[in-house]
Amino acid sequence: MLLEIVFAAGCFWGVEKNFEHFDGVVDVVSGYSGGSYEDPTYELVLENRTLQNEGFLAALKNIGKSDAEIAADETLVNHTESVRVTYDSSIVSTEVLIKNFWQIHNPTQVDGQGNDIGNNYRSALYWTTETQRDIAFRTKDEFQALLTAEGYGAIVTEMKPLDTFWPAEDYHQDFLLKNPYGYCPEYST
Repeated sequence: MLLEIVFAAGCFWGVEKNFEHFDGVVDVVSGYSGGSYEDPTYELVLENRTLQNEGFLAALKNIGKSDAEIAADETLVNHTESVRVTYDSSIVSTEVLIKNFWQIHNPTQVDGQGNDIGNNYRSALYWTTETQRDIAFRTKDEFQALLTAEGYGAIVTEMKPLDTFWPAEDYHQDFLLKNPYGYCPEYST
């Protein structure tokens, strides 16, 4: 059965490249998710990556916006770079893909990965089935125990059902295949 799941683990170019190598993965698309702005572009997402900046949020609160109003504001570009992975669950298990997600980045870093800073690089997992959700939370707990034993802090990954996934512009698709020497940091724990 074909299933979809969306992962965000920093710059989407490297995440896309990583998941394309799994047998059973039939498609990996770079894009944007986790935000409320319709039809985001790379430029908009990049320009607004400081949305979670405390000063910006404080300014919104000073003009009378509640946390709920800020979260629901459709004019805010608060997406994260992500990849939509379509896979055949009879060939590759959901658990294998989710465990790979935990291992390819630092899920304890808030709003970024390494030197890529901003909420558009935050760690996130968006499921499309309840089974994916259950596996995500179980493996998160397992991985947290390993991280804690190694001295890392708490996992801060955003985890929720997928709302909308917006494919990125064509030039972002298979970027590292087209540009083998392109910038692609890898941050694993």
